[in-house]
Amino acid sequence: MNIFIDARWTRTDYHDGISRYTVGVVSGFKDSNIPITMLINDEKQLKFLPEGLPYVLINNPMSIKEFFVARKINKLGADVVFSPLQVMGSFGRKYKLILTLQDIIYYHRPKPPTGLPLYIRIVWRLFYAAKWPQRLILNRADYVTTVSKTSRKFIQEMKLTKRQIGVIYNASSLDLPASNEGVVKTKNIIYMGSFMPYKNVEVLIKGLEFLPHDCELHLLSRIADDRKAELEKLIKPDTKVVFHNGTSDQDYIKLLQGALCLATGSTEEGFGLPIVEAQALGTPVVCNDMEIFHEVAADGALFFEANNPKQFADQVLKLNDPAILSDLITKGHRQANNFAWSKSAVVLNGICEELVKKL
Repeated sequence: MNIFIDARWTRTDYHDGISRYTVGVVSGFKDSNIPITMLINDEKQLKFLPEGLPYVLINNPMSIKEFFVARKINKLGADVVFSPLQVMGSFGRKYKLILTLQDIIYYHRPKPPTGLPLYIRIVWRLFYAAKWPQRLILNRADYVTTVSKTSRKFIQEMKLTKRQIGVIYNASSLDLPASNEGVVKTKNIIYMGSFMPYKNVEVLIKGLEFLPHDCELHLLSRIADDRKAELEKLIKPDTKVVFHNGTSDQDYIKLLQGALCLATGSTEEGFGLPIVEAQALGTPVVCNDMEIFHEVAADGALFFEANNPKQFADQVLKLNDPAILSDLITKGHRQANNFAWSKSAVVLNGICEELVKKL
């Protein structure tokens, strides 16, 4: 069975969500000793992808050549092609195609990410204004996957595809240490994620007002100057918020290890990877009380209402109780073990085998 993974969404500078997911899936196949071939469009992508795997250099997925990419893949002898996105040329294909819809956030929040060209923002708005374009794209596939059972439920409720939907869970790609020996604990609260409005970082900043002054909120991700200025206006004089504007994986791990907790007030998510990373490191999680976070964190987190800064602070204060803290760490470790790229690769390989039987 010749499985091809479309790795052309792997970035060459730093990971975004899709890039990290792509590398994770590929890594899972390598760790599981399941043979695959990667499709890339720039050899610079190889520095982020696992070494030693075969690859083929083809066109950029944003090129006009994408309309005819299936002809090239046909010649490569592919049986199944997996894409981490729903965007992939398929005209004239002779292989089975698996497309991925990560989540349905932009149907609820149609504003495009900042920094995109005007024409892309216009197309973005038009695309998410109706459901039929997504249906047209997804129904070209033989199978559709997503990253969580919650996302699958929403996709089904919105009737975005007639195809069967499988769940290929996200997982951490960090090189996590075996223990926290020697780590100095702090009162730092860690947030890792974008600063889109639905991420609701505001509730974390406002919640500091109800916490001891030695509690600091550390915002780790890159942030635009205008968005930073908006958030700085919310910071009370007696509270401290640290903007890191990006961190390396090594620094991220160190900050998580020493943190009081990881927190997120996000109101929309397809998964919530930082939760798994924190739990794997034995760092408590305090997050918004919504369905996807219950799926990912299970009973290894404390929950609060997204519009309630005081309740957020109250949950953080519970971590001062050694019994609660120990229980959360134990349950968090157990839950984090459910998510591994090797496990996701085995599930995806099973889907590929099922599709090839139908060839």
